[in-house]
Amino acid sequence: MIAIGSDHGGYKLKEEIKRYLEENEIEYKDYGTYDEERTDYPIYGKKVAEAVSKGEADKGILFCRSGCGMVVVANKFKGVRAATPYNEIAAKLGKADDDINVLTIGSDYVTVNEAICVIRNWIAADFKGGRYEERLKMIEEIEDENMK
Repeated sequence: MIAIGSDHGGYKLKEEIKRYLEENEIEYKDYGTYDEERTDYPIYGKKVAEAVSKGEADKGILFCRSGCGMVVVANKFKGVRAATPYNEIAAKLGKADDDINVLTIGSDYVTVNEAICVIRNWIAADFKGGRYEERLKMIEEIEDENMK
């Protein structure tokens, strides 16, 4: 299951992506926001990242105007590896090499079709493991040292 969320700036794109997920029978849960009224992105970044961190969701997708605020929030949670890929190749490699489990997408900088391409390639990619697994273990050690 994919946890999704947005602030007001990412709301319209989130709604378009929900349609894509439904059309492709991809299970998701929407953690808000549920309209375009001004709100604060950390609220929804926390909800989605927490769901991924606790294993309540396999993956997460967050939308805000730039993607930057959401990536900062998401990466505050143990076990979350969030990134803001700038195209479908970066999304595919982010999953394959770094096992990215949360995408953040800047709604002001991508079209709906571009966002779908990023998401589709990220979902379709498989983590390579091997030497990349060793690097993830290093990241986990850093988390253990710094995230109490």
